[in-house]
Amino acid sequence: MADTNWTDNPGDPGATDEETLDAREANDVNPVAPEVDAVDQELQDILAGEEADPVAAAEAVADEQEVAEEVAADAAGAGPEAAAAELDEVAQLQQQLDETTDDLKRLSAEYANYRRRVERDRAGVIAGAKAEVAEKLLPLMDDMQLAESHGDLTGPLKAANDKLQSVLAAIKVESFGAEGDEFNPELHEAVQDTSSGETKVLGTVLRKGYRLGDRILRTAMVIITD
Repeated sequence: MADTNWTDNPGDPGATDEETLDAREANDVNPVAPEVDAVDQELQDILAGEEADPVAAAEAVADEQEVAEEVAADAAGAGPEAAAAELDEVAQLQQQLDETTDDLKRLSAEYANYRRRVERDRAGVIAGAKAEVAEKLLPLMDDMQLAESHGDLTGPLKAANDKLQSVLAAIKVESFGAEGDEFNPELHEAVQDTSSGETKVLGTVLRKGYRLGDRILRTAMVIITD
């Protein structure tokens, strides 16, 4: 007895069973390229014939291989683009790294210059403070030298003079201008010139000069002789 579920219209969607629908849905999700499907169908038709044509079959196989190569080439076409995108990203990161490195080098150089400038300014401030203190002590040194020249530098006065000399030595204050030294107008202040030749030396030192490193605190007051 005939199955009453079949319809006279095979194309009716109701006449399609579930397996057929699943197959169609699978084909819809993963569609086959039309040219690949056509070549494959042609190859199947030739191989299914009663008298298969070798030439036609070979041509069909070649066509199928050519189409497959074209599809593979299309699929691989995204590779170079992705590689180019990666290279571009790497180049951007390298550029950012180079810029950051240059900024760090510039900041390091600026900091080094700033540190040297601060150290130089600090050394200048310290030297200025020492010079100011030493200049205030120079009149006391003159009195001590005068007392020594008169033979009065004894007892407690000599002990005070020794301590004063130690303080000046600690801050690197040096005296200059001794009898017999060559005359130097930058260091010596001549109040009298008794020389007759071109070679001038210090004959009498009326007041010693003092310096702090390269800084002249006071010139020496002298009388010039040959």
